[in-house]
Amino acid sequence: MEMLQLLETIKAEEASVQKLFGSEGQGAHQGTKSPQYMKKLAEATQLVADVINGRRPAHLLREAMTTSDFPYLFGDILDRQLLAAYAETPQTWPNYARRNSVRDFRTVKRYGVYGGESVLDAVPEQHEYPESKISEDTPYSYAVGKYGRKMPFSWETIINDDLNALTDIPQRFGKAARYSEEKFVTGLFVDANGPHASFYTGGNSNIVTSNPVLTLAALQTALEVLSKQTDQEGNPIFLDMVELVVPPALEVTALNILNTIQIQMTEKGGTSARTTYVSNWIKSKFRLNVNAWIPLVATSTNTHTSWFLFGNPSAGHPALEIGFLRGHEQPEIFMKAPNAAKIGGGADAMNGDFDTDSIEYKVRHVFGGSRMDPKMTVASNGSGA
Repeated sequence: MEMLQLLETIKAEEASVQKLFGSEGQGAHQGTKSPQYMKKLAEATQLVADVINGRRPAHLLREAMTTSDFPYLFGDILDRQLLAAYAETPQTWPNYARRNSVRDFRTVKRYGVYGGESVLDAVPEQHEYPESKISEDTPYSYAVGKYGRKMPFSWETIINDDLNALTDIPQRFGKAARYSEEKFVTGLFVDANGPHASFYTGGNSNIVTSNPVLTLAALQTALEVLSKQTDQEGNPIFLDMVELVVPPALEVTALNILNTIQIQMTEKGGTSARTTYVSNWIKSKFRLNVNAWIPLVATSTNTHTSWFLFGNPSAGHPALEIGFLRGHEQPEIFMKAPNAAKIGGGADAMNGDFDTDSIEYKVRHVFGGSRMDPKMTVASNGSGA
């Protein structure tokens, strides 16, 4: 039914474009297709509907998929399925890493500019105003790269398969692209031993004191460490929302902490202390992100105990950035052009390669990224040491 719904969507989109622009305005709108295209699309939609509903035998659909017209129609479907699977596959990195775009494959530099934002100086009567300069941080740099794979099928497989091959390929490719992004970003802040050793350091003051296991008290300590960070001019860094990132093994612990109704705490003051209960304010301060790739990157130690806090990337300088090639921000699916022409019938992509009859699909995804501001994150490896 998913294939049928996609066909109907394409047909509706093309029909609305035709109605809006008319046949004379086709050149003004790149998405407009010819009446012949629309006719073929209607035929394809009806054929798929009849086969799915049992009104026509499946072999008619297999025969239709090997004609020279339908590969281009199904190309639209494959693109939409790829992007649908890509969009629906869960990932956490957009909550704590900034998304950006780059023009090409050359190394890009990200400069942190600061100056003029410190607390204003008092100016005595008839004295000159003090000067302030704009300065730059040490630039962060990275370059995007290509990621992808090919998936070949024999002509016989396509002929024998009732749509499953066509629907399965883009779904697998879409998920692979999403997984690739998530693992790449995870590798920016996690190494084999937990929190990345070059990012979480004593010099950066972003290690939670004593590397505690994840508890309510440890979460409070981590927030204190994060809130003590200041920018280059000594100003506090304001964080409305903090992202808590944990491996799957700590999900239950994190949920118990965040969903507790009341917190028992000890108030100190005067000559004595007393125990009291307060509403769980933590739930409104933290957002939970369960990153399943942490234990697959931290393969040596602290695999299931490491946890992290990130300032939301919209506040100040982000801790991480991932960039995508402009114009190619999403994964793209390709089908190898045929190098065989049937005598009297022209080229047909579904007839496959001249030598082997193989039909080949490819996915390409272009991205890259870098660690940025270490002051926007703190971490504990959970070892208690």
